[in-house]
Amino acid sequence: MELKQASGTVQEMVEKLSSKFNYDYKEVAIILAAGHGKRIKSQTSKMLHEIWGVPTVERVYNACRKALNGLNILLVVGIKAKDVMRVIGKRESTTFAFQEQQNGTGHAVQVALEKIVPEKYEGTVYVLPGDMGLIDAETIAMFRDEFRHSESDMMVLTGIYSGDPELNSYGRIIRVKRTDADGNTSGEDFGKVIEIIEHKDILHLNENKPYELYYNNKKYCYSKEELINNNEFNSGVYAFDYKKLITLVSKLSSNNVQKEIYITDLIDLFNKSGYSVNAVSPKQQYVLMGFNNKSVLREMEAVARENAYEKLKDVIEIADPDDFFIDESVIEDILEMDGKGIPLDIKIGKGVYIGKGVKLNYNLTLKKNAFVNCNVTFGKNVTVWENVHLSCFPHQTFIIGDNVEILWGDIIKGNIIIGDNSVIESSVNMTGSDEHPLIIGKNVLIKGTSYIFGSVVEDGIFIEHSVLIKKKVERLFKKDGSLQKVRFYLPMPEGADTIEDL
Repeated sequence: MELKQASGTVQEMVEKLSSKFNYDYKEVAIILAAGHGKRIKSQTSKMLHEIWGVPTVERVYNACRKALNGLNILLVVGIKAKDVMRVIGKRESTTFAFQEQQNGTGHAVQVALEKIVPEKYEGTVYVLPGDMGLIDAETIAMFRDEFRHSESDMMVLTGIYSGDPELNSYGRIIRVKRTDADGNTSGEDFGKVIEIIEHKDILHLNENKPYELYYNNKKYCYSKEELINNNEFNSGVYAFDYKKLITLVSKLSSNNVQKEIYITDLIDLFNKSGYSVNAVSPKQQYVLMGFNNKSVLREMEAVARENAYEKLKDVIEIADPDDFFIDESVIEDILEMDGKGIPLDIKIGKGVYIGKGVKLNYNLTLKKNAFVNCNVTFGKNVTVWENVHLSCFPHQTFIIGDNVEILWGDIIKGNIIIGDNSVIESSVNMTGSDEHPLIIGKNVLIKGTSYIFGSVVEDGIFIEHSVLIKKKVERLFKKDGSLQKVRFYLPMPEGADTIEDL
């Protein structure tokens, strides 16, 4: 009863967040994000583990959107379905499909295809795993182009294993040889995909007996050693002609040891129906990485960091290539700035974090462990020292003027403007809220263990060891013409009557 209730709740969310399928589009991507990922050993859905700051399933989604114009996306959810749907949210031409029982990849595709009215759609179907968080738009676009040019009915994106063949546990791609078992040429069939054989099945083969397969009434033989040394493996990414797929997908069965429905069985169904199955491999093999455990996830994060560094290493200074984070949207902004031909002189210290929404500027120095996140906009010639925290909420803005210096360990958050030439010395905490933004004028110096909230500080003010909450600090000149400093200002305490000496 509880399962039915939970299922009903998920279905309600599926309906709420799903958009209409656009039958004018001729391409649809099915993203498989229903798995639980037991080996990842986490309460968080496997699909929501992040690579370079973005959940893996969202990375796959974004790569599809960037690569393919005029695209419907069908996202299959299952375990932790609500969490996955919340991350993606309601988006145009995006439909969710709930796989209540995880019965294999083939079953997930069946569940997704139920969202399409067969009479209304004709085009291409792509299938991608939701944990392939390094796949990029270039690879998907290449795969689409290869599928079109090959005029195949089904295509598999394959990887090329470069390690010890004995350690290759992936399913092998078996292609048609140049000649069959009788020495006859395979002709146009050469290179077509006959089957994907799992590694464990290869190990159970008889070493003295060839593995026999038939393709177009011709027999092809493969030795056990030949199959083990075959370095082409299945990535789990596919392309199909929809009309042919929809006629065969219902014929998939769970007649195997695991009692699950596998998408790889479609190869045999396509071949037996006289349809062509081909395969192609990407230029960069890392794009095919998926993960089942934390160690591989860390490897993928390292690849993403290396890719980010390669893009930036000759554009800005990064103190430690192994210890920094710059959001991909910020990287794009940096490269766009670099394209203008003006030296950026941006220096990034070890352990610096720069999140989404941050706008960098010329001659910016962010020293060790500085944290900057959300809509923080820098002026020119700004220096931020070690262990500084600068952030705001997504609906807020944080503007830093030209020639500003922010010293060690400061925490500055919220709706804030810091004027040109101001200096915020160490051990300062400042906050601006929606109702009470913080405005710091030009040429202001704030030092000591000061705290300022929701105040307006006019130009040229000196503040030291003070607590200012919702105050206006005006320029006031003394008789000798010097500007009055604000020092040791403390508001009246509240709750003093609750405190007594021990």
